[in-house]
Amino acid sequence: MQKIGFEEAVVRIRQEDGRYDSDAYVFLRDALDHSVRAKQEKMGEEYPHVGGQELLFGFRDLALDEFGPMAETVLEVWGVTCSEDVGEMVFQLIEMGAFGQSDDDTREDFKEVFSFDEAFREPFRPKKRSQELVVRSRKSGVKSQKSGS
Repeated sequence: MQKIGFEEAVVRIRQEDGRYDSDAYVFLRDALDHSVRAKQEKMGEEYPHVGGQELLFGFRDLALDEFGPMAETVLEVWGVTCSEDVGEMVFQLIEMGAFGQSDDDTREDFKEVFSFDEAFREPFRPKKRSQELVVRSRKSGVKSQKSGS
């Protein structure tokens, strides 16, 4: 298969399959770069291969860094709603020759790795206190402590 440039690959993919916004592919490429750099720092390899799950966790981490609590919303606007969508975009880019692939890489690597709700909302949900809750009285503005769960 002949390799083509990333931008050209995205244009061709979007002409055939408009499920994902162009920005989703650009972000995916950035997440791949982020994942490769992280693995280079950790393993000391010059050109490490990043597997599907490693890429997904890099994708998640970069989305949280870039978009914070809006990460899931941004991805949803781009058409990316689950880990399988990330895998689909990866394999579209592989099929166009814009991304490489090892013999071990499969679409299955991206199936049900994590839920987007858990990955993108949970870090921003308030933490529950197990023993004491501090409650601010609406009327007096005085803090009091209540026991309970």
